[in-house]
Amino acid sequence: MKTRGSGILLHITSLPTKFGIGDLGPVAHEFIEFLQKAGQRYWQILPIHPTDEKYDNSPYHSLSAFAGNPLLISPEFLVEDGFLDDSDLFPIPEFNIKFVDFPSVISYKNQLFDMAYHRFKFFGHNPEFTNFCREQSWWLDDYALFMVIRSQHPDTNWSDWPLELKNRNDEYLKEYTQLYYTEIEKVRFIQYLFSLQWEKFLKKCHDCGIWLIGDIPIYIDYDSSDVWSNPIWFQLDENKRPIFVAGVPPDYFSETGQIWNNPLYAWERIENDNFTWWRRRIHKELQGVDFLRIDHFRGLAAFWEIPAGSDTAIQGRWVNAPAWKFLQTMEKNFPYLPIIAEDLGIITPDVREILREFNIPGMNVLQFAFSSDTSDNPYILHNIKKESLVYTGTHDNNTTLGWFLKDSTDIEKQRLFSYIGKEISSSEICEVFIRLAMMSNANTAIIPIQDILNLDESARMNRPGIDTGNWKWKMQEKMLTDELTFRLRALSKIYGRY
Repeated sequence: MKTRGSGILLHITSLPTKFGIGDLGPVAHEFIEFLQKAGQRYWQILPIHPTDEKYDNSPYHSLSAFAGNPLLISPEFLVEDGFLDDSDLFPIPEFNIKFVDFPSVISYKNQLFDMAYHRFKFFGHNPEFTNFCREQSWWLDDYALFMVIRSQHPDTNWSDWPLELKNRNDEYLKEYTQLYYTEIEKVRFIQYLFSLQWEKFLKKCHDCGIWLIGDIPIYIDYDSSDVWSNPIWFQLDENKRPIFVAGVPPDYFSETGQIWNNPLYAWERIENDNFTWWRRRIHKELQGVDFLRIDHFRGLAAFWEIPAGSDTAIQGRWVNAPAWKFLQTMEKNFPYLPIIAEDLGIITPDVREILREFNIPGMNVLQFAFSSDTSDNPYILHNIKKESLVYTGTHDNNTTLGWFLKDSTDIEKQRLFSYIGKEISSSEICEVFIRLAMMSNANTAIIPIQDILNLDESARMNRPGIDTGNWKWKMQEKMLTDELTFRLRALSKIYGRY
């Protein structure tokens, strides 16, 4: 990210469509055109893998590190590509226009997938689908099998499945695959649809000069095809249950820390295998995006180890991980390693050294810039480095207007007013923060769309530490006006980002 530019943070699910959730269809392509017209270079999204209702459909809790989220598949493009007729889309339910109603969306889209698959099978052999299944079999076969088994045991984790399934008995799985061949093939087919639409989506980004910033959580969900099919890479006991789980100690977001309940990696075994699983993961991600943000990057250097079953994260401890060897291996396999580190929170000197050594940019969030004396605060403009990314806020923060009205202290406000040389009202805060980000020394400025639109805390995407009610916000139609396009383009020009 050596070129000076700016972009917008908006998850695909938040796009306004008539199908209850944002997807990879025409509205996404229109948003790419908006970015181009507004003089932006980047679109940053959240993870795009299959989500689970058990985890409030959080994109950071996925059923697979390799599969695409079927909810992002566009019904309109299914029609355009001949997998459905236009009449198959009707009746379209009256979805909530302000928030994603995941159960309703899932029910509707599953009906479409059923119709598309039956139509697909009716027309017979498709060599492109066959090639896709063969090329992606290294992850797709396990994922498809996992999803079908899981659908038949909906109230349990895989560790509670019958022993033959839990322990992956080869003969039993072979018979199971033959018995449920149709169901398994349908899962593969849905992933094929996703891949077709993602390829079209990425091409649209590149045709419009937009670079796509992807995102992955550092950890994998326990109840996922990855842990079920590769238990050796995780710290599990003799019953294949987590010994320790991931999380973070007390921080800005939570006084008792956070327990994420992801199983921790068995780093010694992973390292002895030359990080094969991780190399495959990074390779797969970089086939679909231009840059990749690793959430909780410091976990590659040291991770917060919490005994499984703990009530709070306070009971954890820091344990070292092989970040140097990991990144050296990645550099050998990816000569240009376009990684961005989510390095927020308490970051130790060794992590900073790793970022410097491997030229990995970190993040600076302006909402944190006035929490301490501005002379040495790492998030304040004069301390932001050229190679880093600057944000007004992230998906984990309140919106900037919400921060100003509800979260910021009087001291933070006074530091802000002193820094900019005047007092401002709530109606001005987003404009001020956007300009601060744009004028900063950082090569890359990323603004959440909620701040572009000057929205309050009701538009917040996530509240860390709160398990329900997140990830549902949707942008409304006609919010992206010509006036907004002109203003963003003008700011990009003024501050040399266009």
